[in-house]
Amino acid sequence: MPSVTIRPGVDLAYDIHGEGDPIVLIMGVGAQMVFWPDEFIQVLVDRGHQVIRFDNRDVGESTWLDHLRPPAPMVALSRALAGLSVRAPYTLWDMADDTALLLDALDLESAHIAGISMGGMVAQCLAINHPTRVRSLASMHSTTGARRHSIGDPRAYAALLAPGPQTRDQAGEHLVRLYKNIGSPAYEQDWDEVRARGRAAFDRGANPAGFLRQWSAILASGSRDRQLAHLDLPTIVIHGSEDRLVPTRAGRHTARCIPNARLEVIDGLGHDLPPVARVRIAELLAENAARAA
Repeated sequence: MPSVTIRPGVDLAYDIHGEGDPIVLIMGVGAQMVFWPDEFIQVLVDRGHQVIRFDNRDVGESTWLDHLRPPAPMVALSRALAGLSVRAPYTLWDMADDTALLLDALDLESAHIAGISMGGMVAQCLAINHPTRVRSLASMHSTTGARRHSIGDPRAYAALLAPGPQTRDQAGEHLVRLYKNIGSPAYEQDWDEVRARGRAAFDRGANPAGFLRQWSAILASGSRDRQLAHLDLPTIVIHGSEDRLVPTRAGRHTARCIPNARLEVIDGLGHDLPPVARVRIAELLAENAARAA
């Protein structure tokens, strides 16, 4: 897997599929680039896109910032829910800068940007702080950070924050349990594929401390409501009607904050990309990108 140094001490692993209009995919908290399904990527390639995906800092084959101590996850969550400040080693704004620096390293002046969950938050930060780099924006299963709209089901948080696996087989079963808690109840899931993805991520590099640092970055970054109101670009907000981790109201609120954003609430979808929904969601991204032309 190729990697590039974007700043001293931080390398990002990435790969590129296809040729054409570039679209960058940003994954969620603790998740690696391999969580983007192959058929999802292929739809975008078939629609004329060069698809760039990468491991965020602190996961997979990108740099792990192990010299930075993460805060206790429940303490950080409790402070955030109470409206108190959260101390974190870095923020979502820093991760958005990482993405802009990756564009620099790949000699791209701009690209379409699509993020899921935490990746959607990073994509929003990128569009706010680096508006000329973002041709179109897709925010999926995500939130503006506004506390009132972002609080999910405590059982989903418990599943997300469960102790990490110690072996590759445990990693497969761990991901199955997580998806059964936060995934799509209305859609059939390919559990063998989920297990294989969990094992592949473990093989590439499981970093529980990196997950906690990203988790604290989410909680420390605050609301983007006011900044999002100034965006002027084609935007689509995609959310599931059965998302227990980031509630549907968070997606509706995101679409209200961004001028002229298109909202797509998919019935029965949870906090995942199940096989039956992948083509539809990828096509929605391509349609939104086409608006930028």
